[in-house]
Amino acid sequence: MRPIHLQIAGLQSYREAQDIDFSALTGAGVFGIFGPTGSGKSTLLDAMTLALFGKVERAPGGTQAIMNQAEQTLSVSFTFELGHALGVKRYRVDRQFKRGGDVSVLGSLCRLIQYRDDEAIVLADKAGEVNQQIQDILGLSMADFTRAVVLPQGKFAEFLTLTGKDRRAMLQRLFHLEPYGDRLSAKTAARFKETDVAIRALQAEQQGLGDASQAALALAEQRLGEAREAARGLRERLAACERRAAELRAVRELQRERASLAARQAALAAQAPRVAQLAARLARAAQAERLRPLVRRRSAAEAQLAQQRGVARAAAEALGAAQGALAAAQAAHAA
Repeated sequence: MRPIHLQIAGLQSYREAQDIDFSALTGAGVFGIFGPTGSGKSTLLDAMTLALFGKVERAPGGTQAIMNQAEQTLSVSFTFELGHALGVKRYRVDRQFKRGGDVSVLGSLCRLIQYRDDEAIVLADKAGEVNQQIQDILGLSMADFTRAVVLPQGKFAEFLTLTGKDRRAMLQRLFHLEPYGDRLSAKTAARFKETDVAIRALQAEQQGLGDASQAALALAEQRLGEAREAARGLRERLAACERRAAELRAVRELQRERASLAARQAALAAQAPRVAQLAARLARAAQAERLRPLVRRRSAAEAQLAQQRGVARAAAEALGAAQGALAAAQAAHAA
C-alpha cells in the first residue's frame, strides 16, 4: 500500500484541518516522519488506521477520546494506491464523526471511493460495507494491519534492545505467533518422545538378541538345523495323524449310517402287525371286488321280482274284482 494524501481535522492534537501530500515523499520509495515526542507522528498513523477501519488501535474501545477536546466534529480522508497484476488502483476513504459525549464519538459519514480514468466511483457509503470492502481490498483485518504494517509506538525500541529468546518472544507477541510456536514445541516434544521410545525399544530388542559372535552364530545355525529336522519329523507325524483322523471320520460316518438303518428297520418291524392287518383288508377288498357283479345282478333280479310280484298282485286284485262283478251279474241275471 502506498499513501498518497491524508487530510485530518479534529483528531487528537490536530484541531485544524491538515493536508499531507505523500506523493513527493513516496517517489524515492522510502521516507521518514521525524519530530519530538508528542508532536503528532503517531497520530498520522492513527489517522490512516481510523480512515481505513474506523478505529484507532491504541484508543480505548477504538474511538474513545480520539477527538480534540475543543472540537465537536472530526474528519479524516485518506487516499492510497495498491499495485495489482492489471496495474495500480487508487482509493480514497472519507470518514466523519461527531461528539457523542465527553470522550465518545459517533460516525456521521463513511464513504469508499475508487478512481477509474479520473472518475470517482463510490464503492460503499455505509460503515459496515466500507470496513468489509477495505478488508477485501487490503487482504488484512485491522488487527493484521496494526501488527504487520503499523508497528505500535514504543515496540520498535523495545525490539532493538532484545536478543535471542526474548527477541523471538517479542516477534511472536507482535505478530501473534504464539500458537504456532506452542504447536511447534508440542510437535517437537512429541517427536522427541516417539524417537526416544523407538530407541529404547531397539535397545531392548538388541539386548534380547544376545551374543552375535561367530561361535554363537554357528551354534544358532546348528540349532536351526536341528529345529528344521524336528519340524520335518513333526510334519510327517502330523500327516500320519491327519490320515488316521480321516480314516476314523470315515468309520464314524459308516457307524452313524448303520445306526440309522437299524433304527429304520426297527421302526418298520414295529409296523409289521398293522401292515398285516392292512394286507388282510386288502385281500378281502379284492375278493369283494370280484363278487360285486353278482351282487349287482342279484339286486337287479330282486328288483325285477319285486316288480313282477306287484304286477301279479295287481292282476289278482283285478281278477277278484272281475269275479265279484261276474257273481253280481249272475245274481242279477237269475233274478
